[in-house]
Amino acid sequence: MHPHALLDLATDLVRAVLKFDAPADSVVSAFFRQHRLLGPRERHTLAETAYAVVRQRLLLQHFAQSGSGALERRLAILAWQGSDSFLRSALGPHEQAWLTEVKAINPASLPEKLRHNLPDWLVTPLKDTLGDEFWPLVDSLNQGAPLDLRVNLLKTRREAVIEELRSHGIEARETPHSPWGLRLEGKPALNKLELFTRGDVEVQDEGSQLLALLTEAKRGEMVVDFCAGAGGKTLALGAAMRNTGRLYAFDVSGHRLDNLKPRLARSGLSNVYPAQIAHERDERIKRLAGKIDRVLVDAPCSGLGTLRRNPDLKWRQSPKAVAELVEKQAAILQSAARLVKPGGRLVYATCSVLAEENERIADRFSESEQRHFKPVPVAEVLAHAKVPEPNLLVHGEHLRLWPHRHATDGFFAAVWERG
Repeated sequence: MHPHALLDLATDLVRAVLKFDAPADSVVSAFFRQHRLLGPRERHTLAETAYAVVRQRLLLQHFAQSGSGALERRLAILAWQGSDSFLRSALGPHEQAWLTEVKAINPASLPEKLRHNLPDWLVTPLKDTLGDEFWPLVDSLNQGAPLDLRVNLLKTRREAVIEELRSHGIEARETPHSPWGLRLEGKPALNKLELFTRGDVEVQDEGSQLLALLTEAKRGEMVVDFCAGAGGKTLALGAAMRNTGRLYAFDVSGHRLDNLKPRLARSGLSNVYPAQIAHERDERIKRLAGKIDRVLVDAPCSGLGTLRRNPDLKWRQSPKAVAELVEKQAAILQSAARLVKPGGRLVYATCSVLAEENERIADRFSESEQRHFKPVPVAEVLAHAKVPEPNLLVHGEHLRLWPHRHATDGFFAAVWERG
């Protein structure tokens, strides 16, 4: 494609993404459906340029003030993720001179707000939690996330998958903590490989794998994935159960559960029972009260632990939205707890980095349910599951994963057992 045409498309995509009226990944997907003739390299340049604009929005808008022409074009030029020579061939003399001037500016000389590129309401709680680690977190959020896979141990072994990937020119290594995981170099098109289509692997962040592992679902048990979504953790739980017992995948969204169906078909699992529920007090929940061995509550949350993948969330979320989520999380946890039988396990998890969605929810539940539920130190659970160096993954009694420390998304989990 001609450089001028590709820059024009980048400008259009940046304009669409910055409306923030839909998740960035869905906007990018819809854009590519409208432009089906784009090749893989062009798609990569466009998508990564749009995400770079969202990640560094405040900084790039500051730099863009000195340029001319459409703002979205200036942002696309500043954030360009393709060939530099290709880009410059699409620019006029004035734009080239302007870009050279901007690139000569040292970002370290700029105000803090332009360097961290986070909304004010998010900066304070992160600094309070992380202290000197705030800036390492910022640096990690400006990088793309690695591609992690969960190996379906019902069908194969990690070593076999590594060898098969290598035969396709794809390098993979074992994840440092999850016994099911592999981390790949780059972003290869896995969905075209036979090992993917036959269900040997699923794309799943190592942190998400650890949430399923905390449940320690076993053969023959009754298990509930309370907020199953598209079923990533459901599939991990089913494999851990060795395709025995009964695994319920509940969610209020039938659309999300529909996305589980093709993955379930690939997985080889026959012990999974997806079911749409109306709300956390649904009659299906009441009928199972006190009968379930393990309940995983991966609660709806702000998603702020996934900013490497979904940088638009920092601009689309708000304190008001988080406050509403907190009330929903507490209600869902309380309802899910009713399912757990005596001696059973309850796991509460989010992909948020905010204490109000994490520790405060867990502490509130522990206080209100201290007669029935005993907190279990996560380090003990991880050690029992043979996870290496579990103490590196916890804060107090809880799992706390951070992109800059663990190269995973930001995750939290708390564990209880019913007396």
